[in-house]
Amino acid sequence: MNGGRQRPRSEDLEEHDLTRARIRMAHLLEVETGYRSGSRSWARPGEPRVEYDPERTTLTERRRAKVAELKDLDRQEAKQLGLEWISERTLKRMAAQYDENGLMGLADGRWTPPLRGRRAIGDEVAEAIRAVHAESLHRSKVSMKTKERMIHQYVREKFEVEGRKVEVPHYTTLAKVWKEWFGAEGARQRYIRSAAAVETGKAKVVIVRPGQVVALDTTPLPVKVLDDVFGTPISVHLTLALDTYSHSLVAFRLTPVSDSAVEVAMLLRDVLLPLPMRPGWGEELVWPYPGVPAALVAEFAGHRVAGLPFFAPETVTSDHGSVYKNHQIVHVARTLGAELLPARAMRPTDKAACERAFAGIQSLLLEFLLGFRGVDVADRGVDPEGDAVWTLAEMEHLLTTWIVAVWQNRRLDQCSPAWDPGGRHSPNTLFAAAAARDGISLEIPEPSLYYELLPAHFVKIDRRRGVKIGGLWYGGTDPVLDPYRGQRSGRSGRHEGKWAINRDPRDCREVYFEDPEHPGLWHALSWNGLPPGDDVPAFSDTRVREVLREAARAGLKPRNDGELLPVLLELVAARTPVAAWPTQMTAKQKGERARELARARTADADRPSAPLSALPPPTRPAELAQRTRRAVTADRQQRREAAVSQPPTPPPLLGEALRARNLFLLPDEDDDQASEQSPEPA
Repeated sequence: MNGGRQRPRSEDLEEHDLTRARIRMAHLLEVETGYRSGSRSWARPGEPRVEYDPERTTLTERRRAKVAELKDLDRQEAKQLGLEWISERTLKRMAAQYDENGLMGLADGRWTPPLRGRRAIGDEVAEAIRAVHAESLHRSKVSMKTKERMIHQYVREKFEVEGRKVEVPHYTTLAKVWKEWFGAEGARQRYIRSAAAVETGKAKVVIVRPGQVVALDTTPLPVKVLDDVFGTPISVHLTLALDTYSHSLVAFRLTPVSDSAVEVAMLLRDVLLPLPMRPGWGEELVWPYPGVPAALVAEFAGHRVAGLPFFAPETVTSDHGSVYKNHQIVHVARTLGAELLPARAMRPTDKAACERAFAGIQSLLLEFLLGFRGVDVADRGVDPEGDAVWTLAEMEHLLTTWIVAVWQNRRLDQCSPAWDPGGRHSPNTLFAAAAARDGISLEIPEPSLYYELLPAHFVKIDRRRGVKIGGLWYGGTDPVLDPYRGQRSGRSGRHEGKWAINRDPRDCREVYFEDPEHPGLWHALSWNGLPPGDDVPAFSDTRVREVLREAARAGLKPRNDGELLPVLLELVAARTPVAAWPTQMTAKQKGERARELARARTADADRPSAPLSALPPPTRPAELAQRTRRAVTADRQQRREAAVSQPPTPPPLLGEALRARNLFLLPDEDDDQASEQSPEPA
């Protein structure tokens, strides 16, 4: 075993060692061929010498002559060449090594010795260092000087027995070895302990294609925006999904409050969906990637697609926030076929690309906007809340347009791929290169994926009131539940006999039930408290809990949800007394109401536009192939029509040509009447 060492090369030699090896090679070649260059074509003046002429001497005679010549050299010169003890046997060995390894066969092995560890770190001291490291992880954080004393204590009690003496290196040597083995360890003790508990192994992940790793992260947006209801300055959070191969910002979300699991689930769903073109966008923002026509992508998506990559993520990495570490996100990742891999604690390289993206967005865009509040209170302006002019909807549209038009076409100076480290690349060109190499998967999910990613509740179906989710009853009079009222489902296991009902916590006016007879067909079950023909504002699960607490505080014990409607309307400010008018509401109440309506609008945008019962069934492979052929044919026809400015005139029929050349053909009656009616020229 050579410890993983590669075979030495001539490039490893120092300049003076390389010169010595070349001199030794010249002596050897003169013995073997008679010429120091090894060939008659590059003979030096006076070569071949008489004692080395291959036509007059044998190889043995030439070897004896070379031994005599080298022994006559100055002792110091011969020692510099390593030939002070030359013999015929040495020349034979040098010839064999030259034939096998070339110039490096003539180099002394001492010129390129293998790297060795420090001689001061013996087995006993190495064991003491590892033992003290394990102990320091368990204890509170201590200095390196204390660790040195602990190493001395370990060596003294474990190895220095019966008069045996073990030499422990100096403090500086121990500190250097500790840093090489375990790193600087400048972080907090709790983070060092959690990072050491993760077994990383020796393998490294090499990202070679889009979608292999998608990084998620959330940060407060450093720009104050206005809510869409009262126009009050609020703070929002920005959640990014970044493809670590091409550095494309494939999806993002702006949430007025800290993001929740359902919003992260919808963010992952956005990664799979092509971005539709928006009003006011020009042709420069249309799908630009070669190999897949825009008409084909539009045929699959059902709308014109903007120039932003979309794909199915293979691995999703995130930080250790609670929103990324819950059962709902694990279920979403399993549904999408992705692997959820949280970043290692205190390992910034796992999400370095995402952190740089946040910094890039801030320096390239957000710092130019009014309402920018900086990253520190000491750097904040006089009145960033008063300077805010962008509403939440306008900020979302601005970020989307900027990502497609600017970020995707911006040169990546320090993120070049491994196969072209010095090239000029942008996220779009990297994705196009990968698409040309591996192709693009047009697996666009069905609209029903929205309902599958929502949190599921396992309940029983009451004969009269329907299902109870989060304290509210749904589907009391809905005919969809009639075949299943009072029945047990065929589900076994933990939720034996119960029915799965999905709900969007951002809008609790209705829940969703998948028809067991038609998998993939979802039905909306309305809240029993909704009056017929009346439009009740959207409310979230947080508002539902407030409603129930307010009803309990008022002493209400309603038998149906209709009695809860006045309390709900009072809380959501749809029908309020003068004290609850927007001009009389406090800033806190306005912010809560604005955030609730913003989340409801986001949920409405995520929900498929078509009615649930009108959603088409999953597309079959034969239909997909037929749609693909139609899209390709239409695209080819459009390109042919665009290439020809004026359509060619079709040639005349064969019968018309014969009639024109026939001398005995009588004219038609219509032609005779036309000639009779036409006046003769004067």
